[in-house]
Amino acid sequence: MTYLLLWYGWFRGEILAIPGRVIALLFFLVLFGAPLVTQDPYYLRIITLATVFALFATSWDVLSGFTGQINLGHALFFGVSGYMAGLLNTHFGMPPWLTIPTGALTGVAVGLIAGIPALRLRGIYLGLVTLTFPLILLGIFFTFPEFTGGELGISGIERLAFSRILSYYIVVAVFTLSVFFMWKFTDAGSKIFRVGLILHAIREDEITARASGINTTGYKFLAFAVSGFFAGIAGGLFVHYMRIAAPSMLELVFSFQAILWTIFGGVATIYGAVAGVFILFPMLELLSLTEWGEQSRFIIFTVILILTLLFMPEGLTVWVLDKLEIKCPRCKLVNVFTRRTCRACRAPLRNQEN
Repeated sequence: MTYLLLWYGWFRGEILAIPGRVIALLFFLVLFGAPLVTQDPYYLRIITLATVFALFATSWDVLSGFTGQINLGHALFFGVSGYMAGLLNTHFGMPPWLTIPTGALTGVAVGLIAGIPALRLRGIYLGLVTLTFPLILLGIFFTFPEFTGGELGISGIERLAFSRILSYYIVVAVFTLSVFFMWKFTDAGSKIFRVGLILHAIREDEITARASGINTTGYKFLAFAVSGFFAGIAGGLFVHYMRIAAPSMLELVFSFQAILWTIFGGVATIYGAVAGVFILFPMLELLSLTEWGEQSRFIIFTVILILTLLFMPEGLTVWVLDKLEIKCPRCKLVNVFTRRTCRACRAPLRNQEN
């Protein structure tokens, strides 16, 4: 009983007292409970793909949002890992529980190779270099069509599981664990990882960070590896769910989609990328059900992005949380916006509102 009370006290103080974490809790409850409400294959497919793409967008946020390494060709990690998983499954008969992590490790290797230009390049110059990587890989795949399927890609890949519901829960479970890891990995105040603060420092001023004794090269390689790994996990889940690895996975448009999703939700937040995908991707899919929606969905998408950049430049989630949360000026603890004094140190919060 004592442990139960202690757990409830922690849950009440660390989750229920912070609006952003309450929203996250409700989101994951809805995500895990969706098959209990509907088992329609179309809606489950939308949620499953949104989950995969949210993992992909979040991995981009780790590298570009938190570390400041602009990557315009993030589809490289997604595509090479997905193709590797598909090749291992179709040519060597390896099951998904082996092909997905193997493909993700391939994404890590490619991430480290792609990170080499980051040693000398910054900003848009690094972005232009990363932009070419998916095109180079696409050319390699087209050169060996008997092995990679060429323009047709690889089909007949094994399913994640024998049932659609089990496949859904596998994707959601992997997504939940992966996002939690990336959130703690990039958290500047994390007691588990001491990396987030350094990544922030590299993004803000790499020269100063290096002058203070930080091995910026090593941490940038680490960011490329972590980003490539989780983008690879997303690629492996995608090809086993869709049962095909196609050249479209390496298209530049796909890389830009991850950037747009993250900018809409909020860069350098982790949860912003998740929110961006789960708002925009289902919206576009549902609009395509009607004729007028199919013709105007990209116009609506563009208008929403423009309005977000104009009125919520830091992203939708940051704007919402600024309305719901208030940080104590003394102890920096997050409080719900309705409080007048901090729930920990009792300092007045009114000055924070002015």
